[in-house]
Amino acid sequence: MKELKLLVLIGLVLVSCNPVREENREIEEKWINVSGVYPHLAYYNDEGECGTGAVVPWADKLWVVTYGPHLPFGSSDKLYEIDTDLNQIVREESIGGTPANRMIHKESDQLFIGPYTISNQGVVRAIPYEIMPGRHTGNARHLTNPESKIYFATMEEGFYEVDVNTLQPTLLYEDANVGRQKGNDTDSNPPGSLLLGAHGKGAYSGQGVLVYSNNGESGQQALEQFDIESGVLAEWDGKEWKTVRRAQFVEVTGPGGIYGNPNPEKDPIWATGWDHKSILVGVRDSGEWSFYRLPKASHSYDGAHGWNTEWPRIRDIGTTENPDYLMTMHGMFWKFPQGFSSKNSVGIRPRSSYLKVIGDFTRWNDQLVFGCDDSAQKEFLNVRKAKGGIEGPGQSNSNLWFTSTSLPDELGPSDANGAVWLSENVSAGAQSEAFLFAGWANRSAWILNEGNSETEFLFEVDTNGDKTWKPLLSQKVSAGQTQLIEFPKNDKGEWIRVKVDKNTKATVHFSYNNGHSKSTFGDNGAFNGISTIDEKTSLGGLLYGLGDNRRALGVVAGEIGENDFHENGYYELNEKMELVPKTDAETSDFINSKFAIPRNVIEIDESSVLVIDDKNRRWRLPLGQEDFTRKTNDGLLRICREVATERDLFNAHGTFYELPAENADGYAKIRPISSHNLQIHDYASYRGMLIMTGIDPNQNSKNIFKSKDGKAAVWAGVIDDLWKLGKPTGKGGPWKNSKVSKGQASDPYLIGFYDKKSLEISHDLNNDVEFTIEVEPIGHGPWMTYKKVKVGKGEIFKYDFPEGFQARWIRFKSNENCNATAWLEYK
Repeated sequence: MKELKLLVLIGLVLVSCNPVREENREIEEKWINVSGVYPHLAYYNDEGECGTGAVVPWADKLWVVTYGPHLPFGSSDKLYEIDTDLNQIVREESIGGTPANRMIHKESDQLFIGPYTISNQGVVRAIPYEIMPGRHTGNARHLTNPESKIYFATMEEGFYEVDVNTLQPTLLYEDANVGRQKGNDTDSNPPGSLLLGAHGKGAYSGQGVLVYSNNGESGQQALEQFDIESGVLAEWDGKEWKTVRRAQFVEVTGPGGIYGNPNPEKDPIWATGWDHKSILVGVRDSGEWSFYRLPKASHSYDGAHGWNTEWPRIRDIGTTENPDYLMTMHGMFWKFPQGFSSKNSVGIRPRSSYLKVIGDFTRWNDQLVFGCDDSAQKEFLNVRKAKGGIEGPGQSNSNLWFTSTSLPDELGPSDANGAVWLSENVSAGAQSEAFLFAGWANRSAWILNEGNSETEFLFEVDTNGDKTWKPLLSQKVSAGQTQLIEFPKNDKGEWIRVKVDKNTKATVHFSYNNGHSKSTFGDNGAFNGISTIDEKTSLGGLLYGLGDNRRALGVVAGEIGENDFHENGYYELNEKMELVPKTDAETSDFINSKFAIPRNVIEIDESSVLVIDDKNRRWRLPLGQEDFTRKTNDGLLRICREVATERDLFNAHGTFYELPAENADGYAKIRPISSHNLQIHDYASYRGMLIMTGIDPNQNSKNIFKSKDGKAAVWAGVIDDLWKLGKPTGKGGPWKNSKVSKGQASDPYLIGFYDKKSLEISHDLNNDVEFTIEVEPIGHGPWMTYKKVKVGKGEIFKYDFPEGFQARWIRFKSNENCNATAWLEYK
């Protein structure tokens, strides 16, 4: 029976063995499963954040370690042991901290995870922070004595070698927090004295060096600007440190993954990172580094401080149907080839985009298990007026997410974009870095020549991933002009790069998508039971994750009428997903005071949703059904709330958006997830789930949980269920019979990530008017001229954007003072 238990697939039956199927049924009957989340497995701490640092199968169990935000000397975080029946044990050896390191040491047959080591029999030992302080972020095999020692690296550049038998650490370089503890530094995240950067991430060894990554910078500028120089990739030969590249790097690993490379002298080392232009992938082989660029799906991971990016990984998930590894980076699941090297760089492919913040993942019992960072009590820098005075949850908590191995192909569309040059000076003949070209059906490039003379841009492709380049096309672009290139679908190439024939200043930005297929979007019934926006009554409720170790969700429940909210009472949602009525006026009053839905934080006019952000920038978004206007103005629909650490879910006029923190450029990088017709009163994160209110009292579904008295109800799922609602749609524009001044640009209007797009332009003059259509592809780049069109008296210019057209924002200018309309529809 023990052997059968190890083969149990939680929630699914993959083995044709009656005892296993019966055991599966017992698990599902014993524990509630909501979209792959088991509420009883949620973990809490007493810190400002409760992220998942590492998830590793070992000694017939699943081991999980959590972390708080900046705790180099220990915390209330725990080491968790989970068996195949999904029983959770909190290990008494727990000493907390901010750990995200994990490595299996083959020779001693031990798992090192956080400050702990676990034998093959499940015996746990802890290395006290008194003798090895720091925020443990990476482990690596020892350069000269790998049988007996391993390396520990901390986020503030503390390095130790540890005897795997005695667990005695030897200090190599002191952690910067130790100096601060002695009163030498008062900065909350001090720059290390050893290396550039201030937010260490990964560590790995091979080819005679220890490689260390860092994805952040200290100082006030890094807290406000996302595009300054930040982070580092560095290596150490046992004597000296060397800066490999100044950029924000995170994962460092190799084909050996958690075990270390089996042939360290020859096996490659991989590193992932990014800058303000695009994702970076580095590979070290034969003692040399090569770098490649990939597009970003999400910009919510940006931020020069590095806080928004929690431990992206490349991991072997052991699927026979797909032998390649799974990579997480900037909100995309990627296929990463197990044989990736500078001589064989074929095979990195987008899979699908996701919304959860994933700290680590593994394959366990034929499922993928993702350790997430779901609900932080301290929202750090992620505050904005669209939230009103809303606070974070009373206590930080997160959870595991159990999915099928096919899930990385089944979530959001693989739309992605990035630049090789962004308003930068380029020398004649200089080549850009290689940018991924394969993996998308629709590919385009925006070129802006900001130089003083006509320049030829030559594009080359590496078809076989062996650094053999051949010309693809060339394009001459006049000074100050824009050119959009739409690559034919039959253009072959693994990587693409560009060079120019003369010195210039240029932007070259790539935009890719695979369309919005029916398999990507479409409600599978998960949202049945939520009231539609035109329904006159609905069960609403204001939501708050309780503190003081109560580990429940407070709900001030009530009925939403035509234009108001009538309270039904106070309830608490427990881990069994029971809504229990409570008599607690103090908590109820607190929720009503601190979590009231704010009014007048966005403006809705007849043309669009207008957002004026905290930097006083203006942005316009599409409209949905008309009923959203009234209920938004009446304060009956939550507009903005953090549902994953350091990023918000924005719900405006029938569309959910991913909204990065302001320090990651905020609304400039907003991304529509899905459109809907739902009357959602409030939403929040709880035990790894997304909870929403606004329920039809007469409907039921598997995702609806109601109180016994019928006066309170919630919907429960995960944020990545939102992809199932339907593709983003909408209508509107920056002008609708609006007074337009000659040469003055309209507000930016969102056009990125929508599918079928059409435009109409008209005016009220008795003569021709020329309109300039400008686009901004990335969100923080230059505006580019797309088209100039003349519209005669009484005419309506109509235009269907081609399938390959991709940009993030669009705006319009007129060569005359007039009243004009620029109207877009996204179907």
